[in-house]
Amino acid sequence: MPWLFLGFSQVVYAVADICFYVSHNVLGQTAFPAVADALYLLHYPLVVVGLILLIRRRTPGHDLASVLDAATLAVAVGMLSWLYLIGPQARAGSLSLVTVVSVAYPVMDLAMFAVALRLILGPGGRPASFVLLTANLLAIFTADTVYVMQQLSGTYATGNFLDAIWLGGNLALGAAALHPTVRRVEERANSADVQLTPSRLAVLAGAALIAPSTLVLQFALGRLRDIPVIAAACAALFMLTIGRLAGLVADQRTLAITDVLTGLRTRRFFGAQLPVEIAKARRSGAKLAVLIVDIDHFKSINDGYGHPAGDRVLVEVARRLRESVRPSDVLARYGGEEFALVVPSVSVEELAAIGERLRDQVASSQIQVATDVWLHVTVSIGTATLPMNGGTPAELINTADRALYAAKAQGRDRVVLGDSNPDPGNTADTAGLLVYLQRVADEVDSWLSTSEHGRAVGRWAALVAHSLGHDEPTVCRTELAGRLHDVGKILVPQDIWRKPAKLTTDEFELVRQHPEHGYRMLSVVPDLVDVAEIIHQHHERTDGRGYPLGLAGEQIRVEARIVAVCDSWAAMLAERPYQSALSQQAASGELLRCRGSQFDPEVVDAFLELYHRGQIGSLHPLNDAVVRSAS
Repeated sequence: MPWLFLGFSQVVYAVADICFYVSHNVLGQTAFPAVADALYLLHYPLVVVGLILLIRRRTPGHDLASVLDAATLAVAVGMLSWLYLIGPQARAGSLSLVTVVSVAYPVMDLAMFAVALRLILGPGGRPASFVLLTANLLAIFTADTVYVMQQLSGTYATGNFLDAIWLGGNLALGAAALHPTVRRVEERANSADVQLTPSRLAVLAGAALIAPSTLVLQFALGRLRDIPVIAAACAALFMLTIGRLAGLVADQRTLAITDVLTGLRTRRFFGAQLPVEIAKARRSGAKLAVLIVDIDHFKSINDGYGHPAGDRVLVEVARRLRESVRPSDVLARYGGEEFALVVPSVSVEELAAIGERLRDQVASSQIQVATDVWLHVTVSIGTATLPMNGGTPAELINTADRALYAAKAQGRDRVVLGDSNPDPGNTADTAGLLVYLQRVADEVDSWLSTSEHGRAVGRWAALVAHSLGHDEPTVCRTELAGRLHDVGKILVPQDIWRKPAKLTTDEFELVRQHPEHGYRMLSVVPDLVDVAEIIHQHHERTDGRGYPLGLAGEQIRVEARIVAVCDSWAAMLAERPYQSALSQQAASGELLRCRGSQFDPEVVDAFLELYHRGQIGSLHPLNDAVVRSAS
């Protein structure tokens, strides 16, 4: 259809040419306007409609960035067209048919140019046919503009160089329609492909400066004219620039809360949105559910078919989950192979059905991971409900996590509802679990050094918390979190921790996951939710550049800020495969250097005061039994 409109416009244009040259060169009739002018003007709307249809084929969705960019250039060119083409024509005499037709030519050219700019600046491929079509549009616009200027100056004569430009432009359109790449011109594009490149930014900046530059030039020449038009152009360009900047800010925010691979919301967005949804549910008295979805045997998919296959599974599972939730639900990628979902206004009875619907949707058909490889993928789902399973985000997440672990333990590919009253007989004794976790922490420490680490961090963290005036429960939490803060490292391959050379990007990503692993390990232990959160946050930074949550300042629990300082001190004093031990003086200098950026200034001051008073002490060797068990 777009090409039919463009083709029909050429038929009208050809008929207009025949009428024009027959009347001028055969009949000797040079009256203006004539029948040919009506046909010439008629061909412009047909071109505009054809271009609009082509734009809609290429970008069927919204593409505000390209519209604003095209509008910026069109306003600048439109102002110049009024000043030097349309305005002089309109002021040439009284309102008559000659004046109307003379003004219509540049107006139609401007309309065609504006739509052409949207096509050229929009996303999509640039095959040879597209380039030829662009050449046609620019040639016609250039020749028409020069034609109007020659008409104004009385220098136009048939058969001059403009005929060559018009002919060349029309030949380019014919070549575009006949070129083998013509079908590719209509291929659908992604609006995200529009990038504000330096060259594009330079063109837009130049266009935005045309109106004030014209005003300055007129003032310098002492010939101020059409000031309202220039002022209107300045205002329009200013508003378009503000609109473009607002779009960029919105795009950056969307990127910050969108997972690049799956297109779902990020864990950080989910963590910020869950308290909002809980507050809404409390105000309205409605229930709310949290679901944690985990892909079964995902590690074996990565190991057996490679990470690209794993990525395809993640993308497809995300798509199937997205199709199964309501617009009001909050769906996010929660971890490597985990997804989290908040479902507002849902009853306990509906929750099981929702979980089963998600599970069935994922398992409904096999997923293609390679050219000839299709896999049957299943998920396990754990749920929690407000207020039955808790009233805070941490309580709901931990309940859903425990339910997820139960689903895994029962054989996977199932939905398990969170239990508000877990049976103590089904849960190992907390004291026994703590002993086990402490042994795991010592095991990890033995991978990195012959000196203690977690034990020292816990001891020092308790001293700092006490010196800062915190109560006894906070001191105890801080000490336990410091003792176990590295327990999640047990899930990262040992050879990575012992690697003396610089880590690869993938290896560093694995390292950055250990706070998350530690959080997950402790969150399923009764009464250790707060300790799990501290471990989750102990690599966050005061300036917001830490991981895994990107928290900043007071958003980070004070216990985690204390553990961060003590952890860094112990790491700097230890001899490790990838770094040599620092002296205590050098370590003090590092704490002071990072005070206020990486570390909480108040915590650094309290720690160094304890150090100068001799209360911190040095690292002790790991227990011989721990070293032997590690070997």
